[in-house]
Amino acid sequence: MGGNTRDAGRTTLNRVFAVLEAFTAEAPSLSLTEVADGAGLPMATAHRIIAELVAWGALERLPDGRYHVGLRLWEVGSLAPRRRDLRTGALPFMQDLYEATHENVQLAVRDGAQALILESLSGPRSVGTVTEVGGRLPLHATGVGKVILAWSEPELTHSVVEEGLRRYTPHTITAAGRLVGGLARVRSEHVAYSLEEMTLGAVSVAAPVLGPGGSLRAALAIVVRSATDLRRYTPAVRAAALGIARRLPVDGSAPTGAASARR
Repeated sequence: MGGNTRDAGRTTLNRVFAVLEAFTAEAPSLSLTEVADGAGLPMATAHRIIAELVAWGALERLPDGRYHVGLRLWEVGSLAPRRRDLRTGALPFMQDLYEATHENVQLAVRDGAQALILESLSGPRSVGTVTEVGGRLPLHATGVGKVILAWSEPELTHSVVEEGLRRYTPHTITAAGRLVGGLARVRSEHVAYSLEEMTLGAVSVAAPVLGPGGSLRAALAIVVRSATDLRRYTPAVRAAALGIARRLPVDGSAPTGAASARR
């Protein structure tokens, strides 16, 4: 253990999860030292766990000695019903939206106090974004995040405010009252905007994908350059979100046929 008290009392599974959680969208490949530091583990423990994960296929070793997530872990993760059903139901509408605009189209769900990107479509004409599939975004500074906040319990907004509204750009909303007032409009209008609040030069419009009883299933957004008239995309985003909602299964069965779900 090398006298590392951070590892004391931790179960084997806890250590394995810590190793996997060290990999993020911002740091997709890590050295052994970086994994050990990120997981809070002694070097020898991290080395042993990594070796086992590589043998199983959860991690892969790169030619330069660094590691990244392996295909076996991706294959297992892709079996998650929530992701599979949402992606299957949403992709036809996301593709239509992309073909009509050639801009970034994103589908996100709530993951704790963040927005998790389940699917994303983009092309050479699309504005650059800060995240990819599997990446996470803050709730207060993004269109999809504001949709998630607006359809979540008030305690989530309170928690996000208490944690501190990080300023990503000069346009990020950092005043609690302004955020709460904006969320009321989001719920009333079924649309949320992020105006260079996450990335300078990029704006987004998002709409909720609702399930039975008005529960939130996901948030759909389009991200464009700030010089674009964002509101002209609003009807298309809302229509696509409604189309996805109609196609998603209510009881866990397969999504309904694309023909009947098309707008």
